[in-house]
Amino acid sequence: MVSRLLRAARGCYFSNGVWARPAAGKMMEVTDPSTSTRVYDIPACDESDVNLAVAAARKAFDEGVWSDLTGHERASYLRRIANGIRECSDRLSVIESVDCGKPLKESLWDIDDAASCFDYYADMAEKLDRRQGETVEMPDPDFRTALRREPVGVAALITPWNYPLLMAVWKVAPALAAGCTVILKPSELASLTCLELAVIAEKAELPKGVFNIVTGYGVDTGAPLSAHPNVDKVAFTGSVPTGKKVMMAAAERIKNVSLELGGKSAFLIFDDVDVDDAVEWIMFGAFWTNGQICSATSRVLLHSAIAEKVLAKLKEETEKIKPAVAVGDVDMRAAAEGGEIKQWPQCEEEGVSTIGPIVSAAQLAKIEGYIQSGKEEGATLLTGGGRPHHILTSTTEEREKVEGGGGGYFLSPTVFANVEPNMKIWKEEIFGPVLSIKTFDTEEEAVALANDSDFGLAAAVMTKDEDRMQNVAKKLRSGIVWLNCSQPCFVQAPWGGMKQSGLGRELGPFGLDNYLEVKQITRYATGQPWGWYQKKPNSKL
Repeated sequence: MVSRLLRAARGCYFSNGVWARPAAGKMMEVTDPSTSTRVYDIPACDESDVNLAVAAARKAFDEGVWSDLTGHERASYLRRIANGIRECSDRLSVIESVDCGKPLKESLWDIDDAASCFDYYADMAEKLDRRQGETVEMPDPDFRTALRREPVGVAALITPWNYPLLMAVWKVAPALAAGCTVILKPSELASLTCLELAVIAEKAELPKGVFNIVTGYGVDTGAPLSAHPNVDKVAFTGSVPTGKKVMMAAAERIKNVSLELGGKSAFLIFDDVDVDDAVEWIMFGAFWTNGQICSATSRVLLHSAIAEKVLAKLKEETEKIKPAVAVGDVDMRAAAEGGEIKQWPQCEEEGVSTIGPIVSAAQLAKIEGYIQSGKEEGATLLTGGGRPHHILTSTTEEREKVEGGGGGYFLSPTVFANVEPNMKIWKEEIFGPVLSIKTFDTEEEAVALANDSDFGLAAAVMTKDEDRMQNVAKKLRSGIVWLNCSQPCFVQAPWGGMKQSGLGRELGPFGLDNYLEVKQITRYATGQPWGWYQKKPNSKL
């Protein structure tokens, strides 16, 4: 049972350095998407709990217990957190997979990235010390200007369920590095590793009130947190409709807001590519993280000259991807005690690729609705489109739970061809393993189709022609462009989009800047009287 792996106080959220039960005593069920069974309960906090967490963060910030530390001092805490994550990375990975359905090998990668993110922003915090007092050259030598970069204040961080810990860390680490105090509100669909982060922060001896976490439903926790008068900054990752609500709530007090929203990213594949390479990156771009990723290159623009070959190979390879229970052959007791974990035996066979379940019943129903829409609007279903009848599992008992649609939110990877730009599956973000393909004949046509979207998070280009590659990259209206690949992400590089894909950038130095205010300090550096109103013989004016 997953409860063996958890160290957070059961039924509690974390505020002002202590574990507390929600005022109303309400709980939310945690469901394992692989089996659709309840495995745990977590607090369903409400506005009264949010108020306490914000008050703790406000007090800690105003008293300077964190913001008054140097970047070097804050960095030491961040490195303790990074080390704390690494010390229990296997345990956290299992928790993550049970909570959101992500295959275990992907969760292991994510947890390692989370630790590295804290290390990176520890380095950035130290560099921030060296940037303080940076001078600006003035046209008048009698004035000297220096810059200070100061924390924006109390930051509300609202994060999604597809990368539960990693997406939280993308916000928590730079916010803490900047000197902010934070209230983290993770998705109600996947909060367990975020609660475990509070345990790690507690062991790292962060001052009380610096890091707080409230779990609950968006309307009960996210909404009052976004609108709270004592919150200075809101950083949100999620859907466009919810992002609009966050902006509206923040607008009441003109709060600092950053948004990382949806995407419907295009992948332009020209006729000079290697077919096998193209198919590999098409699948990785669309089916990684069970297809539940905002940057998924789920709109493939395929040159008509190679379409037949690519589609045939894509169908063949996609049908080799086997839905599998996310955790499978893991000894929970051994994992809880720090023992070695491994994937289920079937998934370690050479040539077997796997995909986990969709995060929830509601999300699965939404995706199935899009698939039905694609069929009705006339797209060609190349493969997939339904629930699988065989799930890779470790035991007969587990198999009986999930096969035949009797349990688990599984969906076969789905590919549509002959998709037109007016179809819903082409225009709208599906957030699942559904790929839409349209052919093109010219570069100009491909770029126009790629840019014809309300979104602009990412795009990818595949060609052997260097000039074409660079030219197309310049023309694409997206915040991220991948060349001859899809989905690489590094903490050192900015992440964010254009149009309805959001505001601002996360990661890299840009992620730190999200949580800083720049203060100009200008000094009149001469003893000469100014003399605008009081004229004197030696006045400057």
